[in-house]
Amino acid sequence: MGNKNKTISFRVSQEKFETLRDIAEERDISLSAVFRDYVDMLVAHDGQVKVVPEHELDEEGSDSQSFPPKIEVPKSFVREHERLELEADHLREQLEEYKRYATELRQQLDENDQEDVVQLEELDGDEDDKPYRIGDFEDL
Repeated sequence: MGNKNKTISFRVSQEKFETLRDIAEERDISLSAVFRDYVDMLVAHDGQVKVVPEHELDEEGSDSQSFPPKIEVPKSFVREHERLELEADHLREQLEEYKRYATELRQQLDENDQEDVVQLEELDGDEDDKPYRIGDFEDL
């Protein structure tokens, strides 16, 4: 089906709208692009986005929390992830090897195709021969 873009509506006061329009003009982008950037950032950081004016950014940096938020991942998780990546690489290599082998077998079959084929008409014999039927024991 593919990705389809969806429309999101925002309601803001006239003052906020003008501020957003000024931000868009400063960055030389459309107002829609400002909202798209915000939504993309919101999704990328799992809703942990804080919008602050640039001049307050240095003051915010002194907080114990940094942006984007960071989390610690246990070493066991990292090792398991690395193990799974190695296993996936190994399975991809095996798949490629099996594909090459199957291609080689097909090529061999195509080369020897005429030699291995037995036509049933050739086995029938003469037209004068009595047809053989399964379960017909009279000929014995």
